[in-house]
Amino acid sequence: MKIRENLDALIESHPALYEAYARFGKAVHEDGGPLDEKTRWLIKVATSSALGYPKAQLTHMIKAVEAGCTPAELEHTILLLAPTAGFPCMMEAMERFREFLRAREAEGGK
Repeated sequence: MKIRENLDALIESHPALYEAYARFGKAVHEDGGPLDEKTRWLIKVATSSALGYPKAQLTHMIKAVEAGCTPAELEHTILLLAPTAGFPCMMEAMERFREFLRAREAEGGK
């Protein structure tokens, strides 16, 4: 099941639950502190990558690019995992990052 299809199924089955979650996430993201938009998304890329959540990592990389992050910034964020989350974790996240770049390139860089 694709990420969006899975989300749509949750929204359809549990609209109130998703609405509450979305409001909470937006409040933390936008009103939780002084970090700028790009930095917030890079932190989310690092977190989802370190925790080994590939679908979240993909979603966060998409949102990071939409916020103006460059591929070099995403790559650096993932490289920073090695000393704390471990080399294997970083390498798995880097593989997903490269797959993301290939998919974007195949779609015309979107």
